[in-house]
Amino acid sequence: MSWEVINDYLPMYIDALGLTLRIGWCGILLSIVIGLVTALIRYYRTPVLHRIAGAYIELFRNTPLLVQLFFLYFGLPKLGIAISAEFCGILGLALLGGAYMAETFRSGFTTVENSQLESALALGMTRRLAMRHVILPQAVSVSIPSFTANVIFLLKETSVFSAISLMDLMFTAKDLIGLYYKTEECLLLLVIFYLLILLPVSLLGSWLERKLNPGAGVLRREKGRKSWYECTRI
Repeated sequence: MSWEVINDYLPMYIDALGLTLRIGWCGILLSIVIGLVTALIRYYRTPVLHRIAGAYIELFRNTPLLVQLFFLYFGLPKLGIAISAEFCGILGLALLGGAYMAETFRSGFTTVENSQLESALALGMTRRLAMRHVILPQAVSVSIPSFTANVIFLLKETSVFSAISLMDLMFTAKDLIGLYYKTEECLLLLVIFYLLILLPVSLLGSWLERKLNPGAGVLRREKGRKSWYECTRI
């Protein structure tokens, strides 16, 4: 392990980090929008669109991101639609993430009792206002753990962008290993930089879960105490 080599490679990893974060977060933000719209279509069972949304979810959840990127980057130009590698990465991540986010939001919607919607309508709210002020806040608070897991999953999926020649973290590590055979140093930097990306997201997700849904933490502690008590009685 050479710290001098690590110091020499550090600027290249920092540049790759910027590209990874730019593509990753742009794709994630778009996936949230796509997922929310798709979840609303599925929740309200909008005619025709409901089936299209279901087919979209099944297609993108059951095919690898790498295959989707190959189709977007190499297939679309055959149809006369040429896109840059960076936009291809953002679009591929957004479409994949949108399918996962849609199911996350939809599962959150289903946890809200129908009686709450009926009560909001009885008070004079429109369905739009009821969704915005009654259903959506509760659905989001319940969905935080799954939402955080999806964000972490999508950020890790950026590692396949090297397949379309994007100089992300994985591409940089593989390129340096292939050129100089400094495997240990390159992999150590790769692990450190992915931790710098993913660990804050995980900690933020845990904090948001406690902040927006404090009852969940209390329930887990109660279950833990109950399990411990039952074990001591055996």
